[in-house]
Amino acid sequence: MTNNSRKTYENHEEKLLSNVHPLDWKNPEPEDKYDLVVIGAGSAGLVAAIGGARLGARTAIIEKGKLGGDCLNYGCVPSKLLIRSARAYHEATNAGHLGININSASIDFPAVMQRLENVRADISKNDSAERLQNEGVDVFFGEAHFTSEDSIEVEDLSLKFKRAIIATGAKARIPSLDGLEESGFLTNETIFDLQSLPETLMIMGGGPLGCELAQAFNRLGSQVYIVQRGSQFLKREDPDAAAIIAETFKKEGIKVLFSTETKKVTAAGAGRKSVTLSCNGKDSNILVDSILVAAGREPDLSSLTPESAGVEHDKRSGLIVDDHLRTTNPRIYAAGDICLKYKFTHTADASARIALQNALFGNLKKLSSLTIPWCTYTDPEVAHVGIYEKEAREKGLDFETIVLPMKDVDRPRLEGQENGMLKIVYQRKKGIILGATLVASHAGDMISEISVAIDSSLPLGKLANVIHPYPTQSEIFKKAADVYNGKRLTPFVKKLLNVWMRSRK
Repeated sequence: MTNNSRKTYENHEEKLLSNVHPLDWKNPEPEDKYDLVVIGAGSAGLVAAIGGARLGARTAIIEKGKLGGDCLNYGCVPSKLLIRSARAYHEATNAGHLGININSASIDFPAVMQRLENVRADISKNDSAERLQNEGVDVFFGEAHFTSEDSIEVEDLSLKFKRAIIATGAKARIPSLDGLEESGFLTNETIFDLQSLPETLMIMGGGPLGCELAQAFNRLGSQVYIVQRGSQFLKREDPDAAAIIAETFKKEGIKVLFSTETKKVTAAGAGRKSVTLSCNGKDSNILVDSILVAAGREPDLSSLTPESAGVEHDKRSGLIVDDHLRTTNPRIYAAGDICLKYKFTHTADASARIALQNALFGNLKKLSSLTIPWCTYTDPEVAHVGIYEKEAREKGLDFETIVLPMKDVDRPRLEGQENGMLKIVYQRKKGIILGATLVASHAGDMISEISVAIDSSLPLGKLANVIHPYPTQSEIFKKAADVYNGKRLTPFVKKLLNVWMRSRK
C-alpha cells in the first residue's frame, strides 16, 4: 500500500469509528430502571432500540464492538460493494457477445478497497452513536453480562430493566483443523481489510458468503479454490439452482472441489500455506496465499452469561425462544441471528419488530407468521421464498411444479443474461403458491412479487392478470401463470368451450 493509499484508508477508518465506536465515548449514568435494554447493536438491536425509544420507552443499548454489527462492518455492505466492482470488471471484459471489445480494462484493487471503506464510512452515520442519542437511546459500549433476571452489567455499571432484547448476533464458526490457527486465515471480519489482492485464495465452505466471495475475488484476479464437503453448494437451495451456480463457477475458472475435506494446513514460507485436501479417500495438496473460512455461523454469547438471567441456550442454534421470540425468562426476548434459523439482515429487522412489540405490549405477534425471502448475490443471483419442492414432498402435500428457463423471456435474451430459471411450487387443486426459487441476474429484486403472492395466498393463475412491462425479466412470473392456466384447459373443458363457440351466432 502506498503512503497516500494508507492515509486514505486510515481517514475512512477514522470516519467509520467516529460513528460506530467513538474513541472518546463515555458511557452515561444509567437510569434507575429502563423500560427496555437491548444487548447488541447490529441490525436487530438498532431496530429494537430506536423503535422502543420512539414508542416512549426509556431505552438503553449495549454494544461490545462496533454499532451496525455484521451487516455494516463485516457482511452485507462491504461484500456487496466488492461484488459490484467485480461484476463491473467482468462485464467490461466479457462484452464481446454484445459487440463491445475493451482491451485496456484493469483492476486497481487498492482503489476498490478504498471505495469500499469510503462508502461504508458514509453509510455508518445511519447506525451512529450520535443518531441513537438523538433518538433518545442511552448508548453503552463494553462487554455485558447478566447478573440477575432483571439486571445486566457493562463496564462496572449496572442496568436494571423491565424488559430486555438480546440481539448479539452470530460469528464465524472456526473448524478445529490441524495447522489452521498457526498458518493464519481470514473470516468475514478480516477479509474486507485486505489492501492487496491474494494471488491464490482458498475458500472453505460453499454457503452464501463462500460463493459470493469466491466469484468476486476470482473476477478481481485471484485464482480461487472453493472447497465444499458435500456434493452441492448452497445446500439449503434447490439442487437445480445450485447446479447453475456450480457450472457458472467452472466456466469462470474457479476451481470447484466438491465432496472434499480440508485435513491440514501447513505454513509454506513467505506467508503462503500448503493445504492438504481429501476427496474419495485420496489426498492432494494445494499452495495458496490466503484461506477464507466460510464454514457457517454460530451464536455469539461470549461473556453474556445468559444462564444468570434464567435464559436457556444451545451452543449451535443459540437462544431458545418461543414463537413470540420470548426466552425462558419472560422478561427477556431475542431477535436476529442469536436465535433465528435464517440469518439475514432483513429477518433480523423483521424479528426485532416482533420482539419489540411483544416485549412492550404483550405477546401478540408470531415469528411463524412471517413470509421470509432470501437471496445469494452471485451472478446470476439465487433467490427463494416459501417452501422447496423437496419440503412439499416430505410434508405429503398435493402439489405441482412449474419450471421455466430464463432464456424463454425476451429481456434476458436481449441482455445476454439467459443463465437462470424459475421454479414455482403450488397447490394442485387451488393453485396457491407454496414457494419459488429464481435464478436470474436480479433475482433478489424480483422475488418480492412472489413473496406478496404467498403472503396474500394468491393463486398462481392470478399473476397472469398482472400487467408486466415489456420487456422485463419479471415477465417470467406471468409466463409461469400462463403455463398454469394452460394446464387447467383439460380435454373436457376444451370440449365445453368448443360446444360454446359453435353455439354462438
